[in-house]
Amino acid sequence: MTLAELRAQLDALNLPGDTPVILATDAEGNGFSPLHTAVDGMYEAHNDFNGQWYATDEQRAAANDDEWDEAPDNAALAIFLWPTN
Repeated sequence: MTLAELRAQLDALNLPGDTPVILATDAEGNGFSPLHTAVDGMYEAHNDFNGQWYATDEQRAAANDDEWDEAPDNAALAIFLWPTN
């Protein structure tokens, strides 16, 4: 899903701005958690179902340490939605 597709789906719901956003913990809906934050980052897909998060160059520079590995060349800018739990 792209950001444009997500925006279109959310706009189509026509819900008030104070509606909570809840994330499923897996595709089968075995658990749910409120959305904690949305951040940008780099994503390297391993297959159609999962991959690896990497910090952007700007995030790595702001951290001012070697905590995060540099994203590989095939990683793409993406939005990451982090659950509360």
